[in-house]
Amino acid sequence: MRALEESGAIKGYRAQLDPAALSLEFSAIVFVTLREGDRSAVEAFETAVAEVPNVIQAQRLFGDPDYILHVVVRDLAAFQRIYDARLSSLPGVQRLTSTLVMKSVVEDRTLPL
Repeated sequence: MRALEESGAIKGYRAQLDPAALSLEFSAIVFVTLREGDRSAVEAFETAVAEVPNVIQAQRLFGDPDYILHVVVRDLAAFQRIYDARLSSLPGVQRLTSTLVMKSVVEDRTLPL
């Protein structure tokens, strides 16, 4: 552990929270396609999506779609509110497509060292 810390491989430590204990049991994956792929559009989108607290993971992809977001909320009504009020108004968004998570099979796996 000390060697990993000294090498800079450890970015930090965090508590692993149980979403169910926090009433955040509804999880969705949102696929985002941007209208433009230029640098300013990408930066504007990434800055804005980082400010949405219910987006717990956002990844930029090669190809279509441009991004995949993992969103957690209390229930379907809360997801619809965030989808309509926050996600659909993110800068540069051309299309949003979402799917609901049935269950998590692998999550927070340690890196294969």
